[in-house]
Amino acid sequence: MAQPYYEVFHNMNELGIQLAYHTIPGGYHPLHWHEELEILFPLNGDAAVTIDGKTCQLKRKHLLVIESGQVHSTNTYSDNLMIVCIHVSKHLLRRSMSDIELLTLSCIPDEITDAQFPEYLRICQMAMELTRLSIEEIPASHLESEGIILQILAHLIRYFSVHSAPALSSADMNTRQRLKEIITYVNDHFKSPLSLKDGADLLGYNKEYFCRFFKKHMGLSFLQYVNEVRITHIYQELQTGAAPVSEIIEANGFTNQKLFNRTFKEIYNCTPSSVRKRKTDI
Repeated sequence: MAQPYYEVFHNMNELGIQLAYHTIPGGYHPLHWHEELEILFPLNGDAAVTIDGKTCQLKRKHLLVIESGQVHSTNTYSDNLMIVCIHVSKHLLRRSMSDIELLTLSCIPDEITDAQFPEYLRICQMAMELTRLSIEEIPASHLESEGIILQILAHLIRYFSVHSAPALSSADMNTRQRLKEIITYVNDHFKSPLSLKDGADLLGYNKEYFCRFFKKHMGLSFLQYVNEVRITHIYQELQTGAAPVSEIIEANGFTNQKLFNRTFKEIYNCTPSSVRKRKTDI
């Protein structure tokens, strides 16, 4: 399976921190989720990040936090967006603060208050320092990077945490779990034929209810989401592989050429052949 983007990892597993520098191809990167807290800091371009159905703009050298378990997607505006990505395990946060489950980190650029802005600027400066350490490759830089990330987390908890709303009801918890199940299922099976009935059967719903459920909570239809996942993988293979376009399309589950062409153009605002041409021109 093609990798979504090129990654350079600096693993800090003993602390439960993972620091990565991604170079991401332009375009849409479908909804997904994970248990780790995620911190994003783009270095050379902008992106739109959708978190639990709400879209915000993430500008160059601005920082954004995605909480554990939040369903999110990104849409990048440049062909090769360089971004700092930090994942932090909930275990680390629990070790540091026993009541961390009562807090939610809310650090989204569009929502920063005037009172928070000086501390937000300080956190962004710390993220830039991580980049400098990576570029210079100075001795013991991993130790220094760990220290900076812990400082970032401390600032986030101190200045950007809010008391969590009352615990989700059992119905809300069930909805979130159902969404995670269907997202995982699609990402594991997108190369195979997938129908509305497949999604409904997975969750034990009838087709009509499943259709309404998915659209309400995801903001698009189930089959639209399936096709977006397929399109994303096709785009990646057009950039990295040499197989004929028709072969790549079929291998990733698309059987309707006209639907593929229309969906690809809607998401990437270009044609598959132009993506392949850009690759050969490099």
